[in-house]
Order: sequence, then structure tokens, then C-alpha cells
Amino acid sequence: MTELLAHTVNQFNGVVITPDQLPADPEIFRAQLQRGLETWQADGRALIWLEIPTARARLIPEATEAGFTYHHADEDHLTLTYRVQPQALIPSYSTHYIGAGGVVLNEQRELLVVSERHRRDKSRPYYKLPGGALHPGEHIANAVVREVLEETGVRAQFEALVCFRHWHGYRFGKSDMYMVCRLRALSADIQIQLEEIEEARWMAVDEYLSHDYVGAFNRHIVRLALETPGLPPAQMDGYDDPSRYEFFWPNGMK
Repeated sequence: MTELLAHTVNQFNGVVITPDQLPADPEIFRAQLQRGLETWQADGRALIWLEIPTARARLIPEATEAGFTYHHADEDHLTLTYRVQPQALIPSYSTHYIGAGGVVLNEQRELLVVSERHRRDKSRPYYKLPGGALHPGEHIANAVVREVLEETGVRAQFEALVCFRHWHGYRFGKSDMYMVCRLRALSADIQIQLEEIEEARWMAVDEYLSHDYVGAFNRHIVRLALETPGLPPAQMDGYDDPSRYEFFWPNGMK
């Protein structure tokens, strides 16, 4: 009798096929998958998750022929799903990009600003805040400190989350959330990231707020950083793993 594909059953009554035990031969895979579909249907399972590593890409046509559909792809694998029960819920893959920008202030009431090299209008500079996208598994506070250092060479300390903006129809049709953070400068010397940044400088706050080459959104968030306390880092009992959890709320209260 044909063996079942190695798998587990999750808390939602879904079958999760074990990717590192998939056969290399498409014919063997086809037979094992067919037996699995029959078995899991009889067992009343709701959904089947199938992750195929790049090294087993020859199995993908067999899966789609059996009725599996694409869910998402990463660099080293493709994930497909199969609804055993028509009403089974398939949660969407990531729908948002997350970025962070830093309002970095020094003791002279100067603001650290950059003009990006790859901006749309190159006829003039456009002064914005240093920042960028979070890496997978990276905290907001760590990301904005890293981005400021990478783009400008300035070391800074995170103080508070000031605000965030949310919009849709961004890159690849995904939505985007951008966290604006207030930071305190720990160094002054600027060394720009030549690949991305054309210019970086310290600019007096009052000059920035009235500058012709600054957008309305950037003016507004700088004012927020100056005039509101923001949300400092916080802790919560029972969520003590700093590598996993990150909280912000008024006064850092528990």
C-alpha cells in the first residue's frame, strides 16, 4: 500500500505536510498525495498545507494538478493549500510592509535629515527623515536606530513612538505602515550611505518646518515629535522575552 506523506495535524484540524520528508520523485509524490487526499477527506480534515522547497520544485506541477493553489512564496520554498472542506478558512499571507523613520534631534535643536539618491524628482533635494523597512523579526526601536546609523552614520537612542501612518496600494499592491519615532542623537559626525543617500545634514528645526523642499507630512510629524510625549517603550508581565515582544504605551506604565 502507498505510504502517506509525513504530516502533522494542527489546532485548526488542518494537515501540515512535512516539507523535509517529501519524496524527490514526482511519481511517488503523486501517489502519496492522492492517498493523502482520500484519507484526509475521510478523516474530516479541513485544510491541507503543503510547503515545497526549491530543491523539490519538480513536485509543484503534481500538486497543482491535484487541486492545490498557491498561497505564498519565499526565497527557498513555495507554500500551497488545498481546501478539504469548502468552508475552510485560509488566512492570508503578509499584507503589509512595516517601516520606521527617525526624528533625530541633537542638543542644538537641530534635526537630522536626508535627501535620497533615488527620488523621483532630481531637479532639487527633498529633505525627509532617515528610515526604512524593518527586517524580519526586528523590533521597531531597533530598526529605526539601525536605519539612522546605516544611512547617516549617526548613532542615536530610541525615545518614543510618536505616530504611524497607514496606506494602501503600495509596493506589489500591499499596504504599508510607517512608524515615526523620536530619537536622541548620541553622535554628530555624518557619513552617508552612498548607495541610497545623496545628502544628509543637520538642519535647524525652525528651518526644516518652513523649508520649501520639505513635504507637509514630514513637517507635521516633526511637530508631533517636538510637542507630544509619544509612547515610550513599555513592559508587560508575562511577556518578558525581549527578543519576541515589544510594547509602547503612555509613560511606559505596566
